[in-house]
Amino acid sequence: MKRAIVTAPGKTDVVDADRPRTGPRDVLVRIRACGICGSDALYIAIGGLPPHHGCMPLGHEAAGEVVEVGSEVTGITVGDHVVIDPMATPGDIIGNGGAQGGLSEYLLIANARRGVGLEVVPDRIPFEVAALNEPMAVALHAANRCNPKPDSKVLIFGAGPIGLGAVLAFRSLGVQHIVVADVIGSRLEKALRVGADAVINSAEENFVERLVAIHGAGEAMFPGKADTDIYLDAAGVPAVIETAIAVAKKGATLGVVAVHKKPVPVDFLSIMSNELTLVGSIGYPTEIFAVTADLVANWQKYALIISHTVDFANLDDALTLAADPGAADKIIVTMN
Repeated sequence: MKRAIVTAPGKTDVVDADRPRTGPRDVLVRIRACGICGSDALYIAIGGLPPHHGCMPLGHEAAGEVVEVGSEVTGITVGDHVVIDPMATPGDIIGNGGAQGGLSEYLLIANARRGVGLEVVPDRIPFEVAALNEPMAVALHAANRCNPKPDSKVLIFGAGPIGLGAVLAFRSLGVQHIVVADVIGSRLEKALRVGADAVINSAEENFVERLVAIHGAGEAMFPGKADTDIYLDAAGVPAVIETAIAVAKKGATLGVVAVHKKPVPVDFLSIMSNELTLVGSIGYPTEIFAVTADLVANWQKYALIISHTVDFANLDDALTLAADPGAADKIIVTMN
């Protein structure tokens, strides 16, 4: 079979590898789609992670079709379409330093149990949409960390894949009003199509005035605050943190799911005086398959998050596109 690996800093290759052998407790999946994550660019830049530095299989946002089922496996049959939990085996994480990656023709799920290492999805769901399950679990966990209520007013910074996924996640949790802010008009148009109630182009509008106009004025020690309950940073820009804290009303929550590569100054006086809650979010401790039902029910909206699909034969083109900031939003590599 073919497998994409990181071979050196800044270099990837598609190599021949042995097709995994299926044991009695295992399931073999033919991968049909795999998303490219921002972390993949990091792994490529540094030459992969130990213990497979210099030969690390790539890809962890995978979906595919079951082609072999071990004799002791129950609840899974040949032909099932499945999404994968790459984190299910802590010492051998798929596409994150483990011995396997989702950008391969086949993937072995050891000790396979439905709802643990993989989950079945209806075959009417396109594989490229099913491959969104893993990043959408990241978005759902971020929304859960913010502890929303049905009447919460939410502002999401960033209309990239996680920001758009957060729109759908907050909606699935019953939130009634969601605003998205970004500086790219096309992304904001997509946010509205996904289901945001309003958008703010912070490159063209006064962000604070526009947010107050949408959500109303909020109670705080000083005037000029918005009545927004939850702010979620899915942009990773230092100005987002500064802006959210400056406009937040008393008791508001600021969640951070975006990766900030450098320390960000924080106004702790405002956090203290307005009793703000600051929460971080990483991964999906319980959400990897909790998101699956909503993905299946609303797959047409999730499909809007995908900006490009690229055939596995043109993987270099996909990785080059992913490495160019602003050139693409969500890239899915497909395998026929």
